[in-house]
Amino acid sequence: MIRALFICSRNRLRSPTAEQIFSTWQGIETDSAGLASDADVPLSSEQIDWATHIFVMEKIHQRRLNQRFAAAIKNKKIICLNIPDDYQYMQAELISLLEKKAGGYLDG
Repeated sequence: MIRALFICSRNRLRSPTAEQIFSTWQGIETDSAGLASDADVPLSSEQIDWATHIFVMEKIHQRRLNQRFAAAIKNKKIICLNIPDDYQYMQAELISLLEKKAGGYLDG
């Protein structure tokens, strides 16, 4: 079972979209969180422990993750999708990008 964690800044647009679309894929459990102090779902170390695959939307998220959760991510692979904050929740272009960039890591 793949457990995919998607991380962006505020957990309002990109990471919840990823959580939603990949939750329908066979053999995948999903979760999402944000790194900003006002994130709808702030990232926790429990989420990191749970995840087998951790996806961040931008390099800044990877740096913040390294700064705040260095011990928790020590043996985790972090995948940066390089998707800017230019999309709305469930926007078709965002879904297409997510499937293209993350899908290869998740199709078993």
